[in-house]
Amino acid sequence: MEIILQGKTVLITGASSGLGAEFARQFAELGCSLILVARRADRLHDLQNDISRKFNVPVECVAMDLTENDAPRQLYNQLKESGRIVDVLINNAGFGLFGDFVETPWDRMRQMLELDVVVLTQMTHLFLSDMVERNSGYILLIGSTGSFQPTPEYAAYAAAKSYVLNLGEALHYELRRTDVKCSVLCPGVTRTEFLDVAGQKPTAFQKATMMSAEEVARQGIAALVKGRASIVTGWSNALFAWGTRLLPRQALAAVSGRLMK
Repeated sequence: MEIILQGKTVLITGASSGLGAEFARQFAELGCSLILVARRADRLHDLQNDISRKFNVPVECVAMDLTENDAPRQLYNQLKESGRIVDVLINNAGFGLFGDFVETPWDRMRQMLELDVVVLTQMTHLFLSDMVERNSGYILLIGSTGSFQPTPEYAAYAAAKSYVLNLGEALHYELRRTDVKCSVLCPGVTRTEFLDVAGQKPTAFQKATMMSAEEVARQGIAALVKGRASIVTGWSNALFAWGTRLLPRQALAAVSGRLMK
């Protein structure tokens, strides 16, 4: 894996914390150049300084809200004009919202769907076109264990992640005759800021199955290099995702709803 990725340029969205920051550290350790994108410039530069101290790789920071003013295209054009070639795209930016659908403020829900669905799709479309033209590249989309079933209290978020899983697996098939790889990483609850941002206190189930960001990122990178269509991290999460094939849809909603409380 080190030889395959060494020297490649990796673009990571949502890179200022959590999984995004961990992806940055692990790709830097593999000898990759980094382009880190997030809203919080201070956190980006702190991460840049940390990585620069530990690894001898170029790190570029782009402070940008990807949900505003056709930002994905602006980012793409900016990199294109500077001659930067993105070999690996980690479509990590996103967040979830916990609570009853009807009680969730629409502006916040719209922002979530814009980032989790529209921005992810546009970023993929923009950078994948160049990768196909070069016949080389990797794209990792971040799904969720919520991708596999309806999830009360995370209704819109889980629906968005179902879209991500279906998109990524379809692209994986479309790209089968090329040297471009698209994979979907489906983690369960990860030790990041996700629950705080979503507005949920961890349940007993979540505490029992929670994984470190380091391990989730490691498995995601390995799956991407191997060319897997998708991967669910953690044996308990993988077992639950597999088990969704055996239950009726209404039963799935009931089970996942109970696990969220």
